[in-house]
Amino acid sequence: MGIRTGNEYIESLRDHRTVYVSGSRIEDVTAHPPFKGIINTLAALYDLQREHPRELTFPSPANKQPVAASFLVAKTAAEVEFRIRAEQMRADFNYGLMGRMPDFCNALVTDLATGSDDLGARDSRLGANMVRYYEQCREEDLCLTHTLVDPQIDRSRGPADQSDPFLVLRPVRETDRGVIVRGAKMLSTLAPFSNELLVAPFMPRHSGEEDYAISFALPCDTPGLKFICRESYDDGRGDFDRPLTSHYDEEDALAVFEDVLVPWERMFIYRDIEIYNSIMMKRLGYTQLQACIRGFAKLKFLTGLACHIGEAIGRTEALHVRAQIGELVAKVELIHGLVRFGAQEVAESKAAAVPPPAISATLWVLIPQTQLQAIQLIRELSGSGLILTPTANDFANPEIAAYLDKYLRSKTLSARDRVQLFKLAWDMIGEPFGSRQLQYEWFYAGDPYYTRSRFYGLPMVQDYKDIVTRLLHRGK
Repeated sequence: MGIRTGNEYIESLRDHRTVYVSGSRIEDVTAHPPFKGIINTLAALYDLQREHPRELTFPSPANKQPVAASFLVAKTAAEVEFRIRAEQMRADFNYGLMGRMPDFCNALVTDLATGSDDLGARDSRLGANMVRYYEQCREEDLCLTHTLVDPQIDRSRGPADQSDPFLVLRPVRETDRGVIVRGAKMLSTLAPFSNELLVAPFMPRHSGEEDYAISFALPCDTPGLKFICRESYDDGRGDFDRPLTSHYDEEDALAVFEDVLVPWERMFIYRDIEIYNSIMMKRLGYTQLQACIRGFAKLKFLTGLACHIGEAIGRTEALHVRAQIGELVAKVELIHGLVRFGAQEVAESKAAAVPPPAISATLWVLIPQTQLQAIQLIRELSGSGLILTPTANDFANPEIAAYLDKYLRSKTLSARDRVQLFKLAWDMIGEPFGSRQLQYEWFYAGDPYYTRSRFYGLPMVQDYKDIVTRLLHRGK
């Protein structure tokens, strides 16, 4: 089949999926007004592949039809470079604002497929399932997302010790056809607009929690699977008043599994704590590389926004402002260099089969910190300009438009252009869309303290300690 068109993607969403928003069942997600912006953005990403096949596709190993570059298992440094260019082009297309654009989970299933031997260490069928699933996603150009996190009921207890053992997703019973599962997962970002949902390994499991160490994938219209969405942020205010919300609200949902059948051929990890806890730490790193590329795209956008705001109202004449923006530019360029270096680590990691440390550090530590700095800088540069932003309807009213034109212009921009710029900034840092973006990025890989603590256990920590030990023992 190969790559799809945007219209083919949209048509694929007209199925029997169960999606609830604001208490109502949405019969056709493609017709629900708050969903149209993000669905059209996703469709445009599919069309982009058609428009740039040389940059964004490669010939399928199965039939030579063009398939998405994010499924490429790179065997050379040149192929890794091809993946980088393709993923950068697509991340730039949506300004890095979509954490669950299809490229991410494409990279994830590619990583998992390269570890089929690990998945199948105790049951070869599970590894074969993953390879077959990766090939299906690649050949059918499916829109795939994942769900990871256990419901936040009582974090002081493990999943088996909650008030109800089925609060967290787990098997109910086995059948000849597969496993019946019950429970819930979150945040299920993009699930209402995806073709497939991957229940992926995430939170570490402990002895006695074997029932919760499972991973599988299902079509989003599987009977018994329900998505209960958070409130939609897109309320129809359009490009002028909400330029980001109207296009990039990915949605998040609670995925409820009400005695859902998971066919055996769709199961990838089954009641195996060791594999569940270790599988993502043994992969080549396509997933993290894609996430870093997307984070870099978002930081470029945020930095450009800070520059525009500072220049529009004459703030960049001050040395301290130029220094603040300059520091942000320097960090973004540092991240760019780390992404390039991380790509080299990915290209060379086939033998080591461990996550590239530079990519992990960039994704889990440097990118979130720099995004926080960029948002704070935009807030400080903007001042009250973020608050006084009339609507497009105000500029269209001849009774007041002249006042707006006179009093709301800036050093370099007309009143309408200045207000539009500040509305963009407000949508990014003040509206529900922007607030969700910050929370999402800060907890992108889970608890930031947990992710940072993992670096304390890396082998190079002992190398660093040995330097000091050598000096202390000098001459002894």
